[in-house]
Amino acid sequence: MLSIVIPTLNEGGNIGATIDALKKGGIKCRYDIIVADGGSSDATIEEARARGADIIESEPGRGVQLAAGGRHAKCTWLLFLHADTELAAGWYDEVEAFMQDEGNYRHAAAFSFLLDDDSPAANVLEGIVNLRTRILALPYGDQGLLLSRAFYRDLHGYAHLDIMEDVEIIRRIGRKRLHIFKSCAVTSADKYRRDGYLFRPLKNILCLVLYFLGLSPRLIAKIYR
Repeated sequence: MLSIVIPTLNEGGNIGATIDALKKGGIKCRYDIIVADGGSSDATIEEARARGADIIESEPGRGVQLAAGGRHAKCTWLLFLHADTELAAGWYDEVEAFMQDEGNYRHAAAFSFLLDDDSPAANVLEGIVNLRTRILALPYGDQGLLLSRAFYRDLHGYAHLDIMEDVEIIRRIGRKRLHIFKSCAVTSADKYRRDGYLFRPLKNILCLVLYFLGLSPRLIAKIYR
């Protein structure tokens, strides 16, 4: 009933914990885990396969890999999740309630945002992101995306973009059809610790503004990295 799609590229240090957290969530329905790998040279595939995931090979690029995983998925519902993101305990209860409501077959949902960092800077950023999510209906890809396979296909799936594939599909879904779970997606804070809790969010905002102004996602990707 639920296909969980995870794009990977050299995520050997993360994918095991991500899949383990999914299984600890108490999934009661039939499910499968699809890892869409973009050519990993580390232990990503071995770690995922050891945990029962189906592996499909894809060209690299998050949008391309998400789209490949979506095409491969056969279950009624799809959950797209980043490889460095763990869903908090109890996540499945909210997901199950959402899936059982027939009114949600043409709606989507994302999780609340949480970092694996308890620092004051991380807490401030979490508050800002969750406020943005609810006011602007623009969750990060780190927050996952749940929707029915029928709705996903009607939307024509993820665009093959180098970056902003998450924003692009959310815009097509529309704010009135997006629900935000109270349960959290706990994502890695590595890029914030590396680049700084001020500089990285400012760069994210810049990239978002450039995207809305029509700059090519390929050029935005160079700025983002």
